[in-house]
Amino acid sequence: MRRWLAHLFLAALTHLLGIAMATAADGMPQLPATLNEEVRMLTVVTGSSSVELETTFFVPPGVGPFPLVVINHGQTTGEPRFDPRARHVVASREFLQRGYLVAIPMRPGFSKSGGSHAAPRCNIEEHARLEAETIIAFLREVRLRPDVDPDRILLVGEAEGGIAAMAVAATGFPGLRGILNIAGGLRSSAAGCLWQEALVAAFAAFGRSSTVPSLWFYGNDDSSSDSQLPGDMWRAYHDAGGRAELIRHATSAAGDTRTMFASPQGVAVWWPDSERFLREIGLPTEHRFSPGSTPKPKRTGYAALSDSDALPYLDDRRRELYRRFLTLPLPRAFAIATTGNVGWAQGGTDPLAAALDNCERAARRSCALYAVDDEVVWQLAETSRSVAADPLREP
Repeated sequence: MRRWLAHLFLAALTHLLGIAMATAADGMPQLPATLNEEVRMLTVVTGSSSVELETTFFVPPGVGPFPLVVINHGQTTGEPRFDPRARHVVASREFLQRGYLVAIPMRPGFSKSGGSHAAPRCNIEEHARLEAETIIAFLREVRLRPDVDPDRILLVGEAEGGIAAMAVAATGFPGLRGILNIAGGLRSSAAGCLWQEALVAAFAAFGRSSTVPSLWFYGNDDSSSDSQLPGDMWRAYHDAGGRAELIRHATSAAGDTRTMFASPQGVAVWWPDSERFLREIGLPTEHRFSPGSTPKPKRTGYAALSDSDALPYLDDRRRELYRRFLTLPLPRAFAIATTGNVGWAQGGTDPLAAALDNCERAARRSCALYAVDDEVVWQLAETSRSVAADPLREP
């Protein structure tokens, strides 16, 4: 058990510190065709205004109608406009192979979506309800697709996307069966703001009007809050009449539940309880098809696997992460970016895609695989480490 947790902890670090392979139109690595990834700019209407949302869809085979899961992203540090398009490859695969149509909209102001993202002030409830308006507008639009079952909708949200999903639940949106809240919440840096009290009050307000069941995942030492806060939020929500179950779990050494949601190893933490929850609310859990895995690049002669000094772009801290990566069992994959960020994954059905996804979340740009299993796959000229041959070289 300790060894398994250690592996989870190591994989989790890549998300925080943070190809020569086919790429999608927006420069992101191409996923297996069986994932049937679609990227669209979807126009949604909120009130008297409209906004285009950059949206990723993963569509199962067949004609449907399929149950719909909408995954609402969180926020990294820095300017939201520079965030990469969210894919949530690990979680998306879990739902897709069970017959769900997966939709991942970028909220206004993030990545290529229109509009702007306002930093939260101390009225956290109001901020979450404003974010919920966009999600509701998105749901209204997507549920019109002929391959979507409008009566079987699941919302998943992490961090700011999680509290926004809970605000949606308070509206009684038709067809919404349940919520998976992945460390939902946000903090305000406004002067004099008691953001923790405001956060608890927001959940209490949502609980007073929500009838939608929800399952909450918070780590025992999440970096986004103290260990007591999730329990306070849950009690406020529950005591106000909200239907929620709180799952507290061991997290990474850095304490980030969102890393768990992005890691192949994390599936063993969040999926069993989610599977039970989905059955309780009448949503499918059985496997329908296998989406396949990212093709493994060919081995190159760039460097010996153990030669951590050969990795380009990385500082000493990330080189140490690579050395720790080499202690993990197979299957495994390690990805790098020109920014010096890294991402890795071990285990699961597609560690290559997961490593790239983790790296790109940290780097906010395309990453490339450096090592897969026991082979270096960095696609430089086999006899040279020349920057001119670098697949990630900036133009």
